[in-house]
Amino acid sequence: MATSSRRIRRIDTPPPRTGNTETEVLRGFLDYLRDSMAAKVEGAPEPQVRTAAVPSGTNLLGLLNHLTCVERAMFLGARITDWPATFHASPSDTAADVVTRYRESVTAANAVLERCVDPGAPLPRPRPGKPAPTVRWALAHMIEETGRHTGHADILRELIDGSTGR
Repeated sequence: MATSSRRIRRIDTPPPRTGNTETEVLRGFLDYLRDSMAAKVEGAPEPQVRTAAVPSGTNLLGLLNHLTCVERAMFLGARITDWPATFHASPSDTAADVVTRYRESVTAANAVLERCVDPGAPLPRPRPGKPAPTVRWALAHMIEETGRHTGHADILRELIDGSTGR
């Protein structure tokens, strides 16, 4: 448990100001959450960054590894066959490795989204035989998924070293 002497308080970053289109608003909020999630893992100490703080086994590295897989499946067409396994980073992965992989996946996902002009059109992902969700649905889902796990990460990081805020 964190003590008050170890508490690190960051000023919360306000929600983003975005453009006026539906897609600009959705992408702005998703990028805001993506950055918040990566910030929760960056600088977290070993071995706590990979140590479960709750009975479910949830840990910071596992959450970010999972979100990397979700980004890749949603926007890049990656086929994930064992979703529960995505909540565990490899023992050889450092926090920096997992953050780098996440940011690379986000960059690749954003490159796909740059080509999507109609939020009602299906995502152009390479998954033959499986219908793609619309861009609108994918963005809304990723905001929900990333926001939920960022909330988990908020609590885990505070338990680790008292760090709060975005």
